[in-house]
Amino acid sequence: MGKLVSTIFVTLDGVYQAPGGPQEDTRGGFEHGGWSFVFGDDDFGRFVTEVIGRSAAFLLGRRTYDIFAGHWPKVTDPADPIAARLNALPKYVPSSTLTDPSWAGTTVLSGDLAKEVTALKERTDGELQVHGSGALVRSLLALDLVDTLHLLTFPVVLGSGLRLFEEGAVPTKFRHAGGRITSTGVSLQTYEPAGRPEYGSYALPENG
Repeated sequence: MGKLVSTIFVTLDGVYQAPGGPQEDTRGGFEHGGWSFVFGDDDFGRFVTEVIGRSAAFLLGRRTYDIFAGHWPKVTDPADPIAARLNALPKYVPSSTLTDPSWAGTTVLSGDLAKEVTALKERTDGELQVHGSGALVRSLLALDLVDTLHLLTFPVVLGSGLRLFEEGAVPTKFRHAGGRITSTGVSLQTYEPAGRPEYGSYALPENG
């Protein structure tokens, strides 16, 4: 059975919207698109290449799929490790509106998300990877389907934009499974969901 692995870029205030370019996702009048670009050093590139190198298939939200499908099929250099895997490996998109995907190797999932993704994990030999796709990641976390979360936190606050963890997110405890900091200060941390939070108190015990 495969593992479901999410890799997502967020700001210090939790925004995941449009890290890659000004016009990538302007929903809500978002004006900060492309905020991750200036932090993309060799350390960052190595980490992303390492992650992609473990992929067996991809599970992408509709918006991320459209962004990727508009870019990666045009990158035909066989020496590009990211393009080579994204173009060659199976891609799955949960969507009720995507009917005729043009990117080779794409399958649309139109049924129940929990059942579809559980079946995908069972028949994937290796990592089923989610990149970006914040709304999808939230749903998968709520369904306890995420095995590993690579949370890449960039040293910038934007003050607006779509947040990864919104009010009403399912309370979840995570186990830290490794991490490093890039030369530009991006925190690359890996977490594994570990059930529900536990609670305690620092209050001093009352005498008597």
